[in-house]
Amino acid sequence: MPMRLTAVVAAIQFMIAALVVCADANAQPRRLSIKNDETIEIGTVYYIMQCRSIMIGLPEIEMLESPPGVKLSIREEPVLPRAQGCAAKVPGGTLMMTAKDVKEKVEGTMTYRLKYKTKDGERQTGNSYIVSVFP
Repeated sequence: MPMRLTAVVAAIQFMIAALVVCADANAQPRRLSIKNDETIEIGTVYYIMQCRSIMIGLPEIEMLESPPGVKLSIREEPVLPRAQGCAAKVPGGTLMMTAKDVKEKVEGTMTYRLKYKTKDGERQTGNSYIVSVFP
């Protein structure tokens, strides 16, 4: 009897894990809206291990796809890695999106990569957004 119970519990855990993975795979890209000559914060940029920065300098931004007039930059400043539960700020920055010279409403996908140089070698992260740009 205990063996059957263990098998049932394992099967339920597997189904829950499969549902979480499927839900994540079907997640819609996040949407951002920006007006011409505006700059907005997208998120924080850092690379840590055990709440200590292992990043060497700021990462390089590689734009793979973007609506016309949309640029990304990094404002260098200490940031708090909240997702990892760290108590102190670490070197890093804030990812900023700017729209310039937009004459008409445009909507498109913005896809980028951040290339980090770390004490453990080069690392990359990336993200995509659906961006609406207004004049």
